[in-house]
This record gives sequence, structure tokens and C-alpha cells, in this order.
Amino acid sequence: MLPSKLTGTLARLGEVRIIQIMERAFGESRNTVVGFGDDVSAVRLSADKIAVLKTDMFVGSTDLPPGMTLRQAASKAVVANVSDLAAKGVHPMAGLVALGLPRSLHRSDIEQIARGLSQAAKRYGFPLVGGDTNESEDLTISIALFAIAVRSRMILRTGAGINDLVAVTGEFGSTSAGLQSVLNFGIPPKKLAKDLFEAVYNPTARLDLGLRLAASRVVTSSIDSSDGLAWSLHQISSLNRVGILIDNVPISKPAREFAARHDLRERDLALYGGEEYELVVTISPRNFSKAYRATKGKLKKIGYVTDEFSGVRLRLGGRIVEVKKKGWEHFRS
Repeated sequence: MLPSKLTGTLARLGEVRIIQIMERAFGESRNTVVGFGDDVSAVRLSADKIAVLKTDMFVGSTDLPPGMTLRQAASKAVVANVSDLAAKGVHPMAGLVALGLPRSLHRSDIEQIARGLSQAAKRYGFPLVGGDTNESEDLTISIALFAIAVRSRMILRTGAGINDLVAVTGEFGSTSAGLQSVLNFGIPPKKLAKDLFEAVYNPTARLDLGLRLAASRVVTSSIDSSDGLAWSLHQISSLNRVGILIDNVPISKPAREFAARHDLRERDLALYGGEEYELVVTISPRNFSKAYRATKGKLKKIGYVTDEFSGVRLRLGGRIVEVKKKGWEHFRS
């Protein structure tokens, strides 16, 4: 355990500032094509080819909700990494896995973890080729993915232009509602429970849609939504120095039903939940129909990019309200 004084310090810093400290210490290589601040990192291999790298970890004490099996946890660890590559329109070629395992686990637990890792990797079409194991106080599943891509085809978080449309690949709120149900409200009626718990325990990375969007060559910026829709929109806004006005919050039907049952604000479930692994993209209005066709109708317009203000705002009836820069941030959330 960390000393309480240090824990308090990390809580004040938050994940973003911790990353900034690391970034300053590491510096930049002249071969770096995509560094800190995007969903993935990348280094130059040749004039047009880049090596794309991604790592993310699953930690039991912060990422394992009640009721999730170790097989599901291992699968989710893979999904979280694949989702970031999906946002760039890049297919993973291979992966490594590093496991921190508490001594109290049993053989059957390891078999569950191995099954979850293997099934998820096969689902997204890449092999796990090795890794490392170690004893640890807390369960840790750390995935590292590798890919090779054409630099000009990869979509970054930067590139959004004024008047671009903002779109997403799905609806939001089910995961947040499901977690609240597990933690605070108990099990809802059967059909609603199935929808909400599927979102929590068996999330899906939108790899196919990310690859289709990249192939369309019309997406100007893209980000994975795992830290929350509002947080992702603020990232696009900040990195591109633009404002984003949301006309329509894409709220899932299960989230609406859950919110009505418990007198919650449904748009808050959708905006501030996180861990939904949808893609948030910007596209010029003249090219939206091409992107829509590429995703076979899965793309939903939710707003547009503007230079009239900074940050993110929501049109709510006849008024415009601020969308808070709030979502999942380690050490603070």
C-alpha cells in the first residue's frame, strides 16, 4: 500500500498530470510519429510505414466490478486495448500480456484468465505471443498490442475542423446504469438486467467500425470513449482548440428505463459514465453520408464543431448548457 500522504498527492494530481510529468521526463524521439496525448503511440519505420504501440492494464481493485468473472476480466483487458486501436483505424498484429497474480488464486482461476485472454484475442483476429507473470498483491492484467500501419491512413485525435459534424458509433449510458445497479440499486427486472449487465461484463470494441471509418478516408479526428462521452468530447475540443455543441445525447433505451425507475438524470448516465468503448469522430458535413455508408448505418450524428466558444456545450430545449469536463480519471475518480 502507498503511504497516505503520497496517495493524497496522487489524488490531487490525477492521471493526466501524472502522464504530463512522465512525458517531460521521457522527451521525444525524432522517430516518434504519435506520442503522448492520443489513444496510441507510434514510431516511424519508413517513409510511409509506422509501428503502432498500445498498452493498458486492468487492476482488480479499481476495474473489477462485483459479479465479474476472471474470464470476463481478462476479456475486458483485451477489449480496452483493442478499442484504442479501433479509434485509430488500425488492426492489431500481435499482443503481449503481463500478469500480476495474487498468491491466493487457484489453478481454475488461471485457466479462466487464460480462456478470457485467448477468446478475446481470437475475436479480434490477432495472436498473443508471450509476456510475463509475477506475484502481486492485486490482480493486474497488462496488455501490449503491436501493429503496422500506413501513416496517412491512421486517424488521430487532432484534425477536427470548424463545422465538422460530431458522431458516435453507438448509444451510451447502459454501462453506467449497470454499474450503479450492481453497486447501489440491486438487480433490476430480468430483461433490463440482461441488457445492463451485458454492457458491464461483456463490452465490445468497435474494431470493425474503426477499420471501416479509416478506409473511408473522411474522418478528421477520432477518439475511444472508454473514459466517458463528455471526457472524450472535451479531449477533442482541447486538442483541436475548438468548441463542440451537442444537439442530441445518444442515450440507450436501457439507460432511459433505469433512470426513470430510480429518478436519475438519463443524460448524466450517458455523458459521464465511461467504459463503453464506442468511437467518437468528427467528419465534414459533405462526407458524412460516405462515413455513414461505411459503417452500414451505425454512425449517429450528435452535434458539431464550432469556433463560437471553447469546451463542450449541450443544446437543451431553448437553452445552451455547459457539459462538465468529467469522466473516469485514475487517482481522482
